[in-house]
Amino acid sequence: MAANIADLFEHAVDAFPDRVAVACGTRETTYAELEETANRLAHFLRDQGVGKGAHVGLYAGNSIEAVEAMIAVYKLRAVVVNVNYRYVENELQYLFADAELTALLHDPEFTERVARVAAPGLRTTLTLGTPEYRAALAAGDPGRDFGERSGDDTYLLYTGGTTGYPKGVIWRHEDVWRTLGGGIDFLSGIPLEDEWAQTKRGREMPPMTRFCLAPLIHGNAQWAALAALFSGDTVVVLPHFDPEEVWRTIAERHVNVVVLIGDAMARPLIETYLAGNHDGSSLVSVSSSAALFSPSVKRQYLDTFPNVMVTDAIGSSETGFAGLGIVADVDGGAVDGPRVMPGPDTIVIDEYGHKAPPGVIGRLARGGHVPLGYYKDPDKTKSLITEVDGVRYAIPGDFARTEEDGTVTLLGRGNTCVNTGGEKVFPEEVEGALKAHPGIFDALVIGAPDELLGQRVVALVQTRPGVRVDLDELDSHVRRRIAGYKVPRDVWPVDRIHRTISGKADYRWAHEYARTHPAGGSRRAD
Repeated sequence: MAANIADLFEHAVDAFPDRVAVACGTRETTYAELEETANRLAHFLRDQGVGKGAHVGLYAGNSIEAVEAMIAVYKLRAVVVNVNYRYVENELQYLFADAELTALLHDPEFTERVARVAAPGLRTTLTLGTPEYRAALAAGDPGRDFGERSGDDTYLLYTGGTTGYPKGVIWRHEDVWRTLGGGIDFLSGIPLEDEWAQTKRGREMPPMTRFCLAPLIHGNAQWAALAALFSGDTVVVLPHFDPEEVWRTIAERHVNVVVLIGDAMARPLIETYLAGNHDGSSLVSVSSSAALFSPSVKRQYLDTFPNVMVTDAIGSSETGFAGLGIVADVDGGAVDGPRVMPGPDTIVIDEYGHKAPPGVIGRLARGGHVPLGYYKDPDKTKSLITEVDGVRYAIPGDFARTEEDGTVTLLGRGNTCVNTGGEKVFPEEVEGALKAHPGIFDALVIGAPDELLGQRVVALVQTRPGVRVDLDELDSHVRRRIAGYKVPRDVWPVDRIHRTISGKADYRWAHEYARTHPAGGSRRAD
């Protein structure tokens, strides 16, 4: 069996050539058309020297061309390198060198920036959607003649960048398919029988239309799209996240499943729906992962769409899928974090390196199909991979707790945990309490240096337009939901919470803001 990304896609092409594969705006392409274009592009790249193991950067927003590019690279057994399109030149310089790119596919708007970035070893660049791109496709062979592939082929996903430079996580194709691409059923935890199982299911069930709201350079959207393509479903993307345009697209495309990243997408989306005259009758599922999906926002979805399945999944680039929670009842207050049924081989490891008993906080870990490590970083790989009772586990740094009923509560990343007076405070819990206030639209919690406590909990809050929140009343609101030592001692109202393109917190911005506004907050005491 060769559980390879390109093979899995080609199985669906052979089964569903006339189905719509990808739609973006008014454009769409069928599986057969996507296959032909990807083959032509792959042949062009092969003629430029791109082959097995070569690293090809994808520096693009969401588009049909971006999907064509990913599939084409995988057909050659080459490696797609996701490039964050918000990076400035020094960040691009670092990534291009660290990833050792030999080719780069990019959107036209980035042409000048690419020209200014020196990249040793980068031999081929191609601008998507241009006459040059169309000429390359016209010259490429439309046939599928790439030879056998392997489940051992390399998949690479660059992650991070909110607190430092990004790092590449290396996987085997089969392992990442099992953990992120549906190779293990997300609900049952049962591995699929073979590489044709998703195509077989696609024949047995009507095709679904799945809307990926995040950028395809993020693992959340990338794997939601790939898993849909393996099953013969339709993938819908938009160049940029715009809530009004999202709802228009949902109605026009009769979208069944929306895949998003936490509150940064979920909250503006649901509030746009409530403020306007939108049609969400086609929806059957809303799925969030990779960032905080707070109780108050979950409550809005349950109240608005009582017949839609709302899920909250946990995982990371280093573990893949680690657990899924079906949102059934929340009170709008704060909880520690998402509480999920753990996926196969997911455990919590205590401070002594053993499986933690219920109630003990430890590090989330996933065994079974795990990554090979970090690209060109053996030291970080050693910190990522551990053994428990002879079993290999990946431990990316998330703190969690196993509950008595066997579920797992995710508490937060260790590198963002605030140690205040010896107590650990996980920002996600505090943010959930803040965002439960009707006047708060978004919030970000960090630790600031404190001579007495080591660190103190501080918060930046974005209020709703036209709303002025009394900070004493906000303090009382938060104290009703979490322990006093977790309550922010400084609160800064800001015009906008800065987040990455995928909706994750921009901690570098938050720490710089707190550092340069020492007297701007409202001081609190327990």
